[in-house]
Amino acid sequence: MANSAAVKENETSGGALAPALQRVQIPVTGMTCAACRAFIQKTIASEAGVRDAAVSLMMHNATVTFDPRLVSAERLVEKIRSTGYGAEMPSAVESAFAAQERNDQEQLRAYRDLRRKAWVSAVAGAVAMVASMPLMSAERMKDPFMRWAAGALDPALRTALPWLFQIDASWLRWFLLALSAFIAGWAGRQFYTKAWSALKKRTADMNSLIALGTGAAFLSSAASTVAPGFFLAHGMAPDVYFEAGILIIALILTGNTLESRAQRRTAQALRALVELQPKRARVLRDGVEIEIGAEAIETGDLVMVRPGERIPVDGEVLAGSSSVDESMLTGEWLPQEKSVGARVIGGTLNQRGSLEVRATASGGGGMLEQIVRLLREAQSSRAPVEHLADRISAIFVPAVLASAVVTAVAWRMLSPGAGAMQALAAAVAVLVIACPCAMGLAVPTAVMAATGRGAALGLLIKGGEALQRLEKIDTVALDKTGTITNGRPQVTEVVIAPDNDGRFSEDEMLRLAGALERASEHPLGEAVVRRAEAAGISIPRAQSFESIPGRGVSGTVEEHAILIGNADFLRECSVRTVPLQQEADQASAQGGTPLWIAIDGELAGMVVVADTVRPASIEAIRRLHEEGIRVVMLTGDNERTARAIARQVGVDEVRSELLPQGKVEAICRLQAEGRVVAMAGDGVNDAPALAQADVGIAMGAGADVALEAGDVTLMRSDLNGVASAIALARGAMRVMRQNLFWAFAYNAISIPVAAGALYPVCGLLLSPVLASAAMAFSSLSVVMNSLRLSRWMPA
Repeated sequence: MANSAAVKENETSGGALAPALQRVQIPVTGMTCAACRAFIQKTIASEAGVRDAAVSLMMHNATVTFDPRLVSAERLVEKIRSTGYGAEMPSAVESAFAAQERNDQEQLRAYRDLRRKAWVSAVAGAVAMVASMPLMSAERMKDPFMRWAAGALDPALRTALPWLFQIDASWLRWFLLALSAFIAGWAGRQFYTKAWSALKKRTADMNSLIALGTGAAFLSSAASTVAPGFFLAHGMAPDVYFEAGILIIALILTGNTLESRAQRRTAQALRALVELQPKRARVLRDGVEIEIGAEAIETGDLVMVRPGERIPVDGEVLAGSSSVDESMLTGEWLPQEKSVGARVIGGTLNQRGSLEVRATASGGGGMLEQIVRLLREAQSSRAPVEHLADRISAIFVPAVLASAVVTAVAWRMLSPGAGAMQALAAAVAVLVIACPCAMGLAVPTAVMAATGRGAALGLLIKGGEALQRLEKIDTVALDKTGTITNGRPQVTEVVIAPDNDGRFSEDEMLRLAGALERASEHPLGEAVVRRAEAAGISIPRAQSFESIPGRGVSGTVEEHAILIGNADFLRECSVRTVPLQQEADQASAQGGTPLWIAIDGELAGMVVVADTVRPASIEAIRRLHEEGIRVVMLTGDNERTARAIARQVGVDEVRSELLPQGKVEAICRLQAEGRVVAMAGDGVNDAPALAQADVGIAMGAGADVALEAGDVTLMRSDLNGVASAIALARGAMRVMRQNLFWAFAYNAISIPVAAGALYPVCGLLLSPVLASAAMAFSSLSVVMNSLRLSRWMPA
């Protein structure tokens, strides 16, 4: 399945069908901060025909919904390139697997490139620091970092390298100039080229701040080296700051390297899903078993799967039996038994038996690919809370540039004795300490970590907006059948009539009843047959069979006249039901359905059939109550049965005998009361209610799940997933707010400190080198805080 132009949407407007819109996901390179992302997004959105644009700093892509009559995907790629950033036209046939692998490889290459440049810059910075020691002036010693470095290094260097202090100062200056030019031109080149591109577009980003800061340090130092006499003639010491520029680049690159590594960890869950897809598969063609690439499998191919291999494609088992580990997709650690007729999912692990599987999807086009695609889209999406960071990022860099100018002017006017170089150092510190990166990463890293962790637990949460809405849920509406209950009636009790006189045992009654019900297609009858088969009872063939709608069934089995049905039916056939009436009333009160059985005109007994409560439902509803959430049951079943189930599981409110439209109306009434409602259902029958709810939660079981049905999809039929999804969303939103607070607080505090606001109070000045280290730490701290979500576990 393609991840690009193959994805189309139909939208309606005023009741008329709008033209088909297309959605394309364009890989983007070169983004480093929120300002970069915001600039690209604004540029794309300004293009005629673009309906929606979302640029992801974490996934390095732009997801654009557009009208192909007004603009083409090629034009959108050109529009992005015109901003100075890289963009590629996505392949219309590229699978989500291929797209993710390509993205991973690009991120790995970028990480290795950053790491190499950081190491070289750090070594160069250390060399520059040593070479700068003989050049230290009283003016330079006002820098706290240089004062500390000189105090630590100078005595040791004079002992170990006495010749260093005998070299002519001008030669040292020229050496440092060459070294600094090399580092700026190679390791720091990206900062200057991107800053220049931004300048040509009359905008600015983080690269602009770094380029200005390090560029100012380099140019002033180069001027002092080339024309020291000019500075002396104007009463200024010709100091050089080459080592500061190199160390700033080294520290920023080190921070970027650590940040890139941490960002790759947030995508670990997505990579783990991609790695589930086998590369090779064995198929049977023309009676010959051959090995092919998994992507070459075609629908209808016979695929041979040996023990210990991963199943390469979605399919149906034609031969063999085995247990299959589906834990990476569903979060269910118990292996699932598979035999002839069972459906299997590509990427799951075949454990102990050989299977012959008929492919029901092409290679790379099954459920695993859909999950990877949905998760990529989720991690590319944006949470509404991110809009605050966008508004601040739009003015942040210009405000920092203005602050740097004000800082330099203020130092010269208010502290003329400090010198021009000190004013320059303070301005540089302001430029390099400001961190728009932290604001840009605050929300996307948390979204990526939370959705990735959710996927590992079998919870597909479709993006930041779904997370934010999930956090606000105060009411959960649950369908009964298949959600709270198993959705499959089963016999819960077998009762023998007291006046049976031992003529028919429990097994004999089930044997005869099973024979008659086998000819029936009613779910209650099927439950009787399953119970007999589970007990190992051999079921004979019925000699005659008749179904009486609304009453029951009758027929002959081994010369015995059998009646099975409700009490009214048996009474109409002159069978006394009084002996078991009390037991029948009690079963009905508990939500069961009594099936009366008469043999040869006499009451033989009764079986109670019920749709039993899922083992996890009671625990899940308790967890929802602990989160302060009201639980409402919506069901089409009768009032008596619904209330019996409600008492068992502890729901707060019951609304029964509802048609699908009635469930929608019930949710509307809850919303009219001011409640924020999540609806959990099977994703098929409950689709209208899922769409109406503030958050739709579709539940399924492995291969039966409807992936596209809701805002959240649970890969297994366990209500604990609803409680876990809400708890995870609340945890993710806490992390987002922590990140945003830290990003804003860091900049609000650090910029005035770098400017020298504390100097009149306590004499504290912040070196540009220390400022760059603080900036790197700020971004890294946001990413590391988000990574805590990767270890999140349900309570």
